Amino acid sequence: MDRITTKITPSKCQTSILFLFIAPPFSNTPYSQSHLKLFLSTILNLAMNCPADWPEPIVRVQSLSETGNLMIPDRYIKPLSQRPSFNTRSDSLNIPLIDLFGLIHGDTATKKAVMDQISVACREWGFFQVVNHGMSHELVEEAREVWREFFHQPMEVKQEYANSPKTYEGYGSRLGLQKGAILDWSDYYFLHYLPSNLKDHKKWPSHPPFLRDVIEDYSQEIVRLGKLLLKVFSTNLGLEENHLEKAFGGDNNIGACLRVNFYPKCPQPDLTLGLSSHSDPGGMTFLLPDEHVSGLQVRKAGEWITVKPARHAIIVNIGDQIQVLTNAMYKSVEHRVIVNPDKERVSLAYFLNPKSDVLIGPATKLVTSKTPALYQPMTFDEYRLFIRMRGPQGKSQVESLKSPR
Repeated sequence: MDRITTKITPSKCQTSILFLFIAPPFSNTPYSQSHLKLFLSTILNLAMNCPADWPEPIVRVQSLSETGNLMIPDRYIKPLSQRPSFNTRSDSLNIPLIDLFGLIHGDTATKKAVMDQISVACREWGFFQVVNHGMSHELVEEAREVWREFFHQPMEVKQEYANSPKTYEGYGSRLGLQKGAILDWSDYYFLHYLPSNLKDHKKWPSHPPFLRDVIEDYSQEIVRLGKLLLKVFSTNLGLEENHLEKAFGGDNNIGACLRVNFYPKCPQPDLTLGLSSHSDPGGMTFLLPDEHVSGLQVRKAGEWITVKPARHAIIVNIGDQIQVLTNAMYKSVEHRVIVNPDKERVSLAYFLNPKSDVLIGPATKLVTSKTPALYQPMTFDEYRLFIRMRGPQGKSQVESLKSPR
């Protein structure tokens, strides 16, 4: 690895990246933190010099679904160990449901009670859903349905926004650059909202014509909710109220980006996944689910629990960056998406992230002789390359970055 330079010609670039991933330092081998940082730095340099194209022709999953074939292509069939399980024993379980009305409008005692519920949910689940979050029901429904309308636009309209692995921004159908990888049964649209210098409305779909206005309003509300919860998390952890927001880079530097997921009907839902098991690499995620079709599954005590969304709820989950910042007091959680043979599904995942070049490490106040730092500082830019290059891989990244004890 020490001999690899950044002066790699485009024709050799992807070969070099794939070579590095044949035996990457994300395994049981006890690599040092310096090796990991060198590895990620090398990948970053390689990625910046790569051709802005996918390793294989892109096939839209929606088009596959609309053919009416009763069998899915081999590229989407998961290994036996990764195929979905439908455990009826966990049907009665669900992630915590928290009413935020008291947090936003209540007195001191009421606010404290809601904050305590959030604390328990963060420590025990890493996932919870919130209602009375301050967003109108009309906006929540419009945000989801305007994207459903986009995905039903003619293919030539959607193809105008086809993305590349350089930034992932736009209309896409795969994560990761590994040639021959087993793919997920989904299409998506990815866009930036914050920081403002990354937001480009020209990269947002112009059809339906009101999509940009609706998503602008929805984005503002999600960022408001995100900043509120960052303050709650900080206070619950015994930190200054603005600690986590400052750790993310401060008010004007927080990152916010949206991935809209479209899961078409699948004739063999027992063989594939809409999105493979992973933990979110960013700070915190806000998911607007499809209320009519369940699909999100969360791993709890070794079992997969299918989330039952409440009406007009937003699902919140802890990302890897908050796991690092809290020294694993709050943990990100593996989750995945199953697909449906009879119904399509649309969801909006909004990611609230640290500034890309800010070093993220455990909060000093949370590091003691009894709870030593589990992670060395790393920038979010370095961190998120893992999922962008390799696709969803469970929790292998954040677990591999723990400091030697």
